[in-house]
Amino acid sequence: MRKVYNRTRGEAAPQSAALWNSGYTRPVSVRLDKWLHVARAFKTRSQATHACDLGRVTVNGQAVKPHRHLAVGDRVEVAVGDWTRVLVVKELRDRTVPKTMAAEMFEDLSPPRPVLDPLARLIRRPPAPREQGAGRPTKKERREIEAWRKGGEPE
Repeated sequence: MRKVYNRTRGEAAPQSAALWNSGYTRPVSVRLDKWLHVARAFKTRSQATHACDLGRVTVNGQAVKPHRHLAVGDRVEVAVGDWTRVLVVKELRDRTVPKTMAAEMFEDLSPPRPVLDPLARLIRRPPAPREQGAGRPTKKERREIEAWRKGGEPE
């Protein structure tokens, strides 16, 4: 019978070294987009690839493409809005790992996140709801308007 661990009571499942090391050899180099995803800098690999393509990611001070290979000791800078994350590669992995292990893959030298200005928070708010019919007419309404302009009855 399998033992069930209850996180609400503070029980944590044991980290099995066999799970991560069985038949798995750590790579010598890893693609940048893959490493950014595994290190949880981005939620998906496609987001990491897109950020590299837009020039928001630099390695050792140079703008890079997503297929660039990383090595231990590389300094990765990721621009997130008006904040830049600075990560120094400590470990290379190409497969996703638990969040606790992902945090051990890099040394975070990032400055603290800037405090969001209250005015900027208001600007980022979604637009105010608009009244029904205050915008562009629907196709049906447009046909009625055209029929009215011509002097005929709407269809």
